[in-house]
Amino acid sequence: MKRFVWLLLFSLIIPACSGKNPYLEASLKPAELQGKDKGWFEKNWGAADGKASRFFGGETWTYYRIAGGKSGPPFFNFSPNQCQITLKFDKEEKLSDYTYSGC
Repeated sequence: MKRFVWLLLFSLIIPACSGKNPYLEASLKPAELQGKDKGWFEKNWGAADGKASRFFGGETWTYYRIAGGKSGPPFFNFSPNQCQITLKFDKEEKLSDYTYSGC
């Protein structure tokens, strides 16, 4: 019985610590598969916080967003989590890849 409880707890902890954000994945994966372009992201997400050219053509856009946070004692100050989202566009200005951290 103890082994089953440990196995259950372990199986719940591993997915929680996987680093994937299901809400962000639900937004970005379809955008990549549908071939959304820079114009679509600029219209729906706003201007990127940073832009850089890619070596073989295309562009990399970076967005920084506040994604939750924690408040703790002694004064219950709020400490926000800053999320960095990087979008990579190909030569045809379509989304080709994305990464994110801190989300």
